[in-house]
Amino acid sequence: MNLRDLKYIIAVAETHHFGQAASRCFVSQPTLSGQIKKLEQTLGVTIFERTNRSVEITPIGEAILHHAYQAIEQADAIEQLALAHQDPLAGPLRIGAIPTLSPYLMPLILMPLRRKHPQLKLILSEEMTDTLLHRLHNHEIDAALLATSVDDHDLQSVPLFTEPFWLAHPRQHWFYNREEITLDDLDRTDMLLLSEGHCLADQAMKICKMSDRKRQGEMADLRASSLETLLQLVGAGFGSTLVPALALRGSWTTDSGVVARKLDIPEAHREVSIVYRKTFPREMSLQAFSQIIIDNLPNTVDRSKSKPVKPDNLA
Repeated sequence: MNLRDLKYIIAVAETHHFGQAASRCFVSQPTLSGQIKKLEQTLGVTIFERTNRSVEITPIGEAILHHAYQAIEQADAIEQLALAHQDPLAGPLRIGAIPTLSPYLMPLILMPLRRKHPQLKLILSEEMTDTLLHRLHNHEIDAALLATSVDDHDLQSVPLFTEPFWLAHPRQHWFYNREEITLDDLDRTDMLLLSEGHCLADQAMKICKMSDRKRQGEMADLRASSLETLLQLVGAGFGSTLVPALALRGSWTTDSGVVARKLDIPEAHREVSIVYRKTFPREMSLQAFSQIIIDNLPNTVDRSKSKPVKPDNLA
């Protein structure tokens, strides 16, 4: 057994197809199939159940797959250890981020990260929370920037900053003349939400206590797939919504018919954290990346609650 065989197993498990797995591994299908068959014979177990229509991993295969991921990560760690001897912050760092954070945070940190750590290659992906957690468990990314708490004994979560929510409402709205907007005010207006799967939608419902009341009006069932679409609907007069503070840097804040108002509601905020596997070996890279984020936050974010990432947090 060698690392190549383990990579073959991972490729087949993720694609459920020997041909696609072979293409991913840059070998022919007979080569990959034959090697996996040879490995099954050596171990005396069946890793994959094969039919003319599908390839499914067996229970013992799932157990082997778990160790295969760990073995590949540790092999990568050895390579990174050798690189770290030359430069502790050299090499790729695969970061995932939720869609309501990534477009507004990344422009703030990419250039500072490049200037301070030019050898650190950031590989960024943008997906919803459940997908990022799945990819994190499958070792497809190294860490994820999330805005929800994670209860998982295999993962470590380190808070980075607290981000207030602002209210976005149409210019022609009775909110416009209100000096202060309360929870009761939010309860009396049509609130637009993102589609299911976005943590921002759940947070908005919790803050506005929308789960405790029946949604009414012709826009009650309208859900947008992105924050930008949601704000276009607000500008068109269809309702109001909550936006995270970093999104105030977006183009929608000028000439879009949308007014942004700060909320003096204690619970109207979210905590952004970096989440990673406890077994992830490159703590210095995560520390450097996290510190760049904290150092470049705008004043719209509540920096008083930021918690710098220290080496002992990442051990």
